Amino acid sequence: MARAAAEQVRLADVVQSWLGRPVLVIGDAMLDEWRFADSDRLCREAPAPVLTLRRRISAAGGAANTAVNIATLGGRSVLVAPVGADAAGDELHDCLDRAGVWDRTVSQPGRPTPVKRRMLADDQILLREDSGDPDDPLSDVGVDCLLTALDCASEELRAASGGEVPALVVCDYGLGALPAPVRAWLVENRHRYATVALDAHDLADWRGLAPTVVTPSFAEATRLLARAGTVASTTQPVAPADPAGATASPTDDSTPTGGHELHLEHPEVDPADGPSELTVGTAPGGAGMRRTDGPIGEPTPGESRVALTRDGLSVTGTGVTVNAEAGAGVDRAVLAESRLAELRAHTGADVVAVTLDTEGAVVGGADGTPARSHSTPVPASHTVGAGDAYLAAMTLALAADAPLSTAAQLAQLAATSTVAGTGTCVCRREDLLAALGRPTPDGRQVLVDTRSLTEIVAEHRRAGRSIVFTNGCFDVLHRGHVRYLEQARALGDLLVVAVNSDGSVRRLKGADRPVNPIEDRTALLAALACVDHVVVFEEDSPATLIEAVRPDIYVKGGDYPPELVPEAPLVQRLGGQVRTLGYVPDRSTSAIIDRIRAHGQDGVTGTETGPTVPASGVQIPGTTTTTGADTPPLTGKAP
Repeated sequence: MARAAAEQVRLADVVQSWLGRPVLVIGDAMLDEWRFADSDRLCREAPAPVLTLRRRISAAGGAANTAVNIATLGGRSVLVAPVGADAAGDELHDCLDRAGVWDRTVSQPGRPTPVKRRMLADDQILLREDSGDPDDPLSDVGVDCLLTALDCASEELRAASGGEVPALVVCDYGLGALPAPVRAWLVENRHRYATVALDAHDLADWRGLAPTVVTPSFAEATRLLARAGTVASTTQPVAPADPAGATASPTDDSTPTGGHELHLEHPEVDPADGPSELTVGTAPGGAGMRRTDGPIGEPTPGESRVALTRDGLSVTGTGVTVNAEAGAGVDRAVLAESRLAELRAHTGADVVAVTLDTEGAVVGGADGTPARSHSTPVPASHTVGAGDAYLAAMTLALAADAPLSTAAQLAQLAATSTVAGTGTCVCRREDLLAALGRPTPDGRQVLVDTRSLTEIVAEHRRAGRSIVFTNGCFDVLHRGHVRYLEQARALGDLLVVAVNSDGSVRRLKGADRPVNPIEDRTALLAALACVDHVVVFEEDSPATLIEAVRPDIYVKGGDYPPELVPEAPLVQRLGGQVRTLGYVPDRSTSAIIDRIRAHGQDGVTGTETGPTVPASGVQIPGTTTTTGADTPPLTGKAP
């Protein structure tokens, strides 16, 4: 136990050490749009659900989300990327501003901002619509502007960091943000960056960059191995392709040693001999590997469907069959671990982290000792952008000179801690420290006063999170309350529960209520995992709090339409939505009190007395404390 606690302290110290680390992110930026709908019937025209749109959320995606994660994890983040001069681009700028990213994107008129729109019902993604044509190349002027932005942002970042050499993150998803001149500039200026992290669908284009770390998925790593063949040295050996289009000399010390040169094949047409065969521990033989690239900017179709076969692993849809030849017990982690050295040679990277989605990751460095991290399976709608959080934490940890095993642990923890709900994953420094059992630097508490709550909400809103707000007496917490609050929390990213003070409850419910004083009621609510913050209000209406919080979604319990909720006009005027959630039948505070009274009147148990308040009860700022003597016993009729 002591050793585990010491390990958590060590990891938390690394998180603290990377605060303010300068990181420049360049690559394919996009906008993620989430549309949440309800459906309770099929349409007449086809067996398709009729959807009623309830809310819409926009978030930074791709390279932009990596930049957001670096900022929220505590780094000094700058994004350079082409962005369209359109509405989606405007929304992306807003997302970056809210997260505190230095926005050095370059406007590209006539070239749309890539957008991924997801439609969901009951947390299930029904469809995704992509817009923005990746085949539209950057104009010559656009490329020049991008190179100028890169140069200026690098100097600006270094100057703002007191001369500290910045880290570089390259996110190449095939959407056209990194044409050959940009790749050549990055290779030529590699010396201006200390740590260089690369996330690319096509790793073969980037070997000349000599990245510190690459983070391919299992399928991306497999495709690279399928295309990379070892060719015996000749009098004129084939050297690795330079990202700028040049060819390295045969004496280039970046090529593998031992009499073999590395050749990365980019065949123009698919050969007719089918997919290549890879065997553990043996380099793939022969040139002219079959290449079956999927849609630009996307993983190859079917690459996520990896089946364990009798003779090993088969990766469908990639043109590659991986033959483990080690028995039916071989899995993706074992296979990736066995090829880490080859992947390092083919990418020129010091560190290779092969991500295995729900199975975690396998990481290997120059010392040849692999590190294994694990994850927890979650719905696919919860994992969008988790790789960006992984890449951001890995980069910051390596930039802070953390050992590779530590960087791998923190990267996996950052990715895992972001997948609790639906939406684009963003990991905050506070979330990471909380996962390590360390108090957050700002002393954030669940029980807060109104002033603290408004500051907390503003911080979350800047990070692009949606705020859900509900209120009530919550006198005797029961199953119906818990289910209601869990449903409310699922509607957004942060749930704020406002609780009526004792005086407010007496005015609303009668002289014999509340049964439990405010200290007990707030303590129980704060203990629920679905509740993020609890605040007490003295008034009979939460209107003042609603004005201060300006929730994205206001939730009330009941079976009546949202328009009948008294607070609906105020919430809608502030730009929010109103939702009503049904109660669990026969689960209510009044029903519980009635049963207790009936039980006591039957004389089955001893004397009834009113509840008491512990001497150590928590005092909420701005509220009054009710002692046990002031709380009436359970007598009379509760309304």
